[in-house]
Amino acid sequence: MKLSTRIALSVTVLVPLLVLAAGLLLLGLVHRDLLRQQDEVLRARAAAVLPNARTLLAASAGNRPKAEQNQQRKVLDGALDSGVRLAAADGAVRLAVGPQPVESVVLPAAGSGPATVRDGGRAWRVLAVPVDGTAPGTLWLVQPSTAVDPQVKAVRRRVLLVAVLAAPAAGLLAFGLAGRATASLRTLSGRAAALDPRTGAGSLDHRRSGVTEVDELAAAFSLLLARYDEQAGRTAQALETARSFSSAAAHELRTPLTAMRTNLDVLAAHPDLPPADRAEIVGELAEDHGRLEDLLNALRTLAGGDLVELSAFAPLDLGELVEAAAAEAGRRHPQARLEVEAAPGVRVFGWEAGLRILLANLIGNAAVHGRTDGGPARIPVRLRAGRSGSAVLTVDDRGPGVPPQERTAVFARFHRRQDSPGSGLGLTLVAQQAALHRGTVAVAEGPDGTGCRFEVRLPLLRPEEPTLVLPARRDWITR
Repeated sequence: MKLSTRIALSVTVLVPLLVLAAGLLLLGLVHRDLLRQQDEVLRARAAAVLPNARTLLAASAGNRPKAEQNQQRKVLDGALDSGVRLAAADGAVRLAVGPQPVESVVLPAAGSGPATVRDGGRAWRVLAVPVDGTAPGTLWLVQPSTAVDPQVKAVRRRVLLVAVLAAPAAGLLAFGLAGRATASLRTLSGRAAALDPRTGAGSLDHRRSGVTEVDELAAAFSLLLARYDEQAGRTAQALETARSFSSAAAHELRTPLTAMRTNLDVLAAHPDLPPADRAEIVGELAEDHGRLEDLLNALRTLAGGDLVELSAFAPLDLGELVEAAAAEAGRRHPQARLEVEAAPGVRVFGWEAGLRILLANLIGNAAVHGRTDGGPARIPVRLRAGRSGSAVLTVDDRGPGVPPQERTAVFARFHRRQDSPGSGLGLTLVAQQAALHRGTVAVAEGPDGTGCRFEVRLPLLRPEEPTLVLPARRDWITR
């Protein structure tokens, strides 16, 4: 059922009910007003009759029949069309004329105000007035309560007529107004139904209708489509990352797998190899296996950086991470001498696992390539808060350094020296994590002109404003 039809049916049912409810309230008010008017008439006639009623009771008590008859006539003239009942103090009725209930009906006590009494199917409005003087008693003025019924019935008929006429009129009017009110909603529904998933949120093209609910619904649609576009992009990126991961892994694993296959074939074909030759081949197999393991781990880590979400980021103390990474590197490379200076309170908004990857690869790269002839690698690691609002991390070594023409290429995927034991992804991971944290990484000569220095700059934590927006496109594993 259409919304306009639902509104029209609801109004068709509701309006007559409201008219009837208002009519019932109106009937009650009209009936009360009519009774009030009737009570005023009774009071006025009681005031006119009371002196004669007092004289009548006195004449009756004094046994003066002529005076009593004379006062009865005056009481009847003052009461007009109202019923009158007059009783002495002992309860004896001295006068009962005009329309009134039967004597068996108990009338209200004097001074209790107007009241309604019933005699069978009839109702009477009664006003009881005390009569003082030498012969006290009670005077009752009576009028049929049904005197107000014709007016009440007329109001009731009109209310019912209005309710009957209001139902179809209200339904037709509500249907027309609801149709106009829902026109913008139907327009939005048509545009939503015609959306092309390939065009995304831009194809909704909603213009403000002036109806708050419709505009809010259109805004919700736009937000939903924008999120859909974002998730579709992330899904496509994840698929591309998976394809690139498979392609890169297949390409890079071909050489070590081929070498391993060759060595295994040699071992299988020559079971009687001398122990020295066999040990050499087993060593090569172990080396190739380690290279394969390192390569797969690096590729997996690189893919994880391409798919990480902002929810994984949090405020971190970078100094603590630097000290932990240096301690771990010291255990992995006991021959290297690490000199760590980390300023306290250097905080960033970052992904802890990603920053650990960055630090481990920077320090590990210096430990492997920073060796000097005849001595262990000396690796100064410094962390400070720069004046430009960035955390500045430097890692120095005294190795052969990086030629100027290769200082950009070292961060490319699978770039490595011929004598490098690594996978060629360590510095790529460093560059990826720096970019994820909206930072930079650069390589230059060492401070004394020998070796090289890697410098990473990351934005410091600013609690009063957002400090990180992830790059819209992350494709380090596909580059």
